[in-house]
Amino acid sequence: MALKTRTRSYGSPNRFEVASWYFMRVSGAALLVLAVFHLFYMHVIAGVDAITFEWIVNERWNGPLGMFWRTYDLALLLFALLHGANGARWVIDDYIHGRGANLAVKSALYVLTAILILMGMQVIFTVPLHSQQTALSALVTALGR
Repeated sequence: MALKTRTRSYGSPNRFEVASWYFMRVSGAALLVLAVFHLFYMHVIAGVDAITFEWIVNERWNGPLGMFWRTYDLALLLFALLHGANGARWVIDDYIHGRGANLAVKSALYVLTAILILMGMQVIFTVPLHSQQTALSALVTALGR
């Protein structure tokens, strides 16, 4: 007696859920590297007792590698928030089955995620550079050329 198995087509690999699944793997790996290096740098190299807002602004963001550190912190912020929001979206889909309630909770999640990303970007890009020019205006100037 032979068992017959049915193959199932799961649609195009361009679907949002497939991209979301891959994003979780890539962002998880990126977060592992970014977060471990961040902890090592801040706790071992810099030392916890030296970390203040002034140190972040003057030494880290306005030092010789200032734009690198701003970009690094932005990557850490984006990967962490988007990875967490995507995971929360999956949990919402698993536990909230009513269409209206699911949409309401996911909408609140998206709004909260957007607000937190904008707040983080505002801090990263508006702290003055040495020339008293903000990072955001420097970016706008660079893109305008």
